[in-house]
Amino acid sequence: MARCDQCGNDYDKSFQLHLGGETYTFDSFECAIQKLAPICPHCQVRIIGHGVEQGDVIYCCVHCAEQEGADALTDRAP
Repeated sequence: MARCDQCGNDYDKSFQLHLGGETYTFDSFECAIQKLAPICPHCQVRIIGHGVEQGDVIYCCVHCAEQEGADALTDRAP
């Protein structure tokens, strides 16, 4: 069994994610999202989709980005 990096639960069905050269162990996608998903700087929601970007700032949607003054957005969707 492995211990979740977010909640500490020791779970026999845990999984690992590799991000930015780091390895994390989680017992659920919920914990992975809470630990790793970026937060929109405007509405504070966790961004679990692709969002939109300006520079190195990620917003959950165009509305939030525009409210923060972003005017050169990049959509990272395939």
